Parts: sequence; structure tokens; C-alpha cells
Amino acid sequence: NDRPYDVEVPARKTLADTLREDCGLTGTHIGCEQGVCGSCTVLCDGEPVRSCLMFAVQCPGARIRTVEGLAADADRPHPVQEAFRRHGALQCGFCTPGFLMLLVGVLTGPDAADLDDERLREIVSANLCRCTGYRPILAAAEEAATLLAARRETPRPPE
Repeated sequence: NDRPYDVEVPARKTLADTLREDCGLTGTHIGCEQGVCGSCTVLCDGEPVRSCLMFAVQCPGARIRTVEGLAADADRPHPVQEAFRRHGALQCGFCTPGFLMLLVGVLTGPDAADLDDERLREIVSANLCRCTGYRPILAAAEEAATLLAARRETPRPPE
């Protein structure tokens, strides 16, 4: 989240536990602890990873981004967060940080322009949600993909 953390951790402590316990970033949720549910998904150097499957010692110097680092500020949520809000793509909210981080990583990654609806559906199915039935999540993902694609195509004025 563009803030350095200098923590000493045992060799077998997961990135998820380190983020929550040592960095105070409790938005990263721990669900299955087996990499299946996706609730612990964060970005490591821009790539979505299951933080329950990574050891913190594997990440020296890595740029880790958690759900706390998505919004530019409290008044400007990330487009994926805004799409989730508009579509009601959450109920209990436990899985939401993992979905947000997965989608931000994919929709801002190098292959984002090549995503079609079928591939987006496949990506969303990688995380588990027991509340929404996935329809609102998929609708939010599709809207966010459109918004972020428009941003990529819009030329920015010179600074």
C-alpha cells in the first residue's frame, strides 16, 4: 500500500498472518487457509496471490497491496469498489476483499484488454462466496472491466 513495513517474522509465518498481526491490515481475511476460498487474496508486485499460501519471508522488497490500499481516499473509491457498491455485490462482506483484489489485479494487469465475458466469469469463479449467488459480483466485474478499459483508452493530458 505504498508504505514500507519492516517486520521480523518466523520463517513459517504466512503473508496473511503477517499482514493482519504485524502490519494491522485486517482487511485481508483468512478463510480456508488452504488457498481455495480466495478471501485472503492480495496483490504481490501487481499479481493476485493467496496470502495464506505464501510465507512472509518470500516477500522481501515486494510491493504488497491490500484492500486498504485500493481507494485513493475515503471520497474516491477504486472503480472496482464502486462497481461492487452499485451492484450490491456483497452481503456478509467476508469474501469481498479477496474478490476486489483479484479483480483489480486482473483488470489492471497486462492481459486486461484481452478479457471477454467468459474469461471474466472463469476468473470470478476462482473465489468463493456463500451469499450472493455470484450474479451481482459478475455484474460488478463486467462494469469495472468496462470502466477500467475506458480509462486505458483515454489519453491523459501532459503534466
